[in-house]
Amino acid sequence: MTGRKQHGLSDRVRVALAVAGVGAVGVASVLGSGTWAQGTAPAPARAQLQRDADAVRDTGASGLTARARDAAGRDRRARSGVADVKEGGRVPFDAYYRIGSDTKTFVAVAALQLVAEGTLHLDDTVEKWLPGVVTGKGNDGRRITVRNLLQHTSGLANYTDILFEDPEELTPERYRSQRFTAHTPEEKVATAMTRAPGWLPDADDPASETRWSYSNTNYVLVGMIIEKATGHPWEQAVHERIVEPLGLRHTMTVGTSAYVPSPTATAYLQFPGRDDLTDTTLSVDGGADGGIVSTTADMNTFLRALMDGTLLPAAQLAQMRSTVPAPDMSSGDQARYGLGIAWRPAEGCDKGVWYHGGTSFGTVSESAVTPDGEVSAAAAVFTTRFGDEKRFLEQAEATVDLIDHAVCGRRG
Repeated sequence: MTGRKQHGLSDRVRVALAVAGVGAVGVASVLGSGTWAQGTAPAPARAQLQRDADAVRDTGASGLTARARDAAGRDRRARSGVADVKEGGRVPFDAYYRIGSDTKTFVAVAALQLVAEGTLHLDDTVEKWLPGVVTGKGNDGRRITVRNLLQHTSGLANYTDILFEDPEELTPERYRSQRFTAHTPEEKVATAMTRAPGWLPDADDPASETRWSYSNTNYVLVGMIIEKATGHPWEQAVHERIVEPLGLRHTMTVGTSAYVPSPTATAYLQFPGRDDLTDTTLSVDGGADGGIVSTTADMNTFLRALMDGTLLPAAQLAQMRSTVPAPDMSSGDQARYGLGIAWRPAEGCDKGVWYHGGTSFGTVSESAVTPDGEVSAAAAVFTTRFGDEKRFLEQAEATVDLIDHAVCGRRG
């Protein structure tokens, strides 16, 4: 599950929240107290990170782990809650987790490296690389460029909105029956093609399009284009161009596997119309729109290498940071979306922060980095609520506060 709305809400969550309103599950009584790891970072900063982690737990999250890295390269870590609400135990500091739509930033980097090499061009149309794939119901691959896909200015329907537009599909029983079922990229795109686009970019100047709407379909298509351009799956491009060069030993694509490696924590989802939490740890969630598994340590390394210019030439990094308004990406209607990454203002950071984030069945990934790549933070929260909008938003707000405090320093 992928996609973003306010402070990290997914498109699929938006559908579920439309029918929300049930009572919250009371898990606070079984949540363990927080523990923070001693490190070389200043004690006040470590203590603040722990307080913020506990605040996320107090919104009802079963457990979480967070890691921040300062300009001197010093790490501080925090965890709170429990690894499993029945069995207890601490959430591992180095827990693996599904990063959801944070995958899009990795895929965008791979695509932009291909642009730097001349294999792809941002103005290439979808039709050039995938003839006949984007068509029907008014969809037209001749009017959509690689840039439009990377920036979510294509107007294409979001296939996950279609798959989960009926709230009755969001049930524990449905989840269990489908958790090992994988859909091919072609099937996902075909689903999106059953709906008319929200708009078509200007035929003469599609790069000028500034209308923005988040669609996982865009990145499914980017993955398909990378494969067509290189002759290899998008996963190979990400591994060879990002994972291996950066030494991200705990970042991987799991394909059609429903499993997350150990150590990890149990992922929980509150379905609409229910008060209880369902164990949703097992779930097929592969794809260029959200198929990567990682750790908070690796996410910090990746984001810093991206912003400091390690991964992209200056021209392509500038393209990535060329943005359009994306008011649904965060609260305050001030967020802007580039090519696979977003920007938002953050108190204490004069130049704001770059971020993305992702939501999966039972897991929320949140992270941010300063524009110079010197300070970063990442967190994994192992609870998602589709059945209680208030608690979902409280958890999202608390998690973003944790990240912003860690990156920008607490103010007030």
